[in-house]
Amino acid sequence: MLLTRRASRLNNHAGQWALPGGRVDDGETTQQAALREMHEEVNLFLDESALIGRLDDLETRSGYIISPFVFWADDISTLHPNPGEVASIHHWPLSLFKADNAVQFIDQDHTDMPLLRLNMGDTRIHAPTGAVLLQLWEVGVHGRHTRVKDYAQPDWAK
Repeated sequence: MLLTRRASRLNNHAGQWALPGGRVDDGETTQQAALREMHEEVNLFLDESALIGRLDDLETRSGYIISPFVFWADDISTLHPNPGEVASIHHWPLSLFKADNAVQFIDQDHTDMPLLRLNMGDTRIHAPTGAVLLQLWEVGVHGRHTRVKDYAQPDWAK
């Protein structure tokens, strides 16, 4: 799976873990936007034939709607970050989910929704990005019907 660390100088969500993506431009579909943004952010050019599937839309605390698409890329040799948007690119195996403590649900006092945290090696990834990754693992790898919209997102994800 391909993740990015957002550039530190961005106005929104600077330095956070993210999947390539962004706004939908006038006249394009969400899938076309996903492909365009992937090319703009990490220099990965794919066409619609690379689509494997689609995960659930997910509303963020900051009011955005994430529309995740799953694509397959045979060749990632051209990857490089667009420095205006991406600080670094990370290519991690889905097998990181196999660790005993990979997925944690943390109770919080101010909500009934558990906070989702993924422990990917030494890295911690929270919802909403973590929720998309968890759904990818559950649906894409195990074929388990899993919804992730009811996991809390940390306060700093606003």
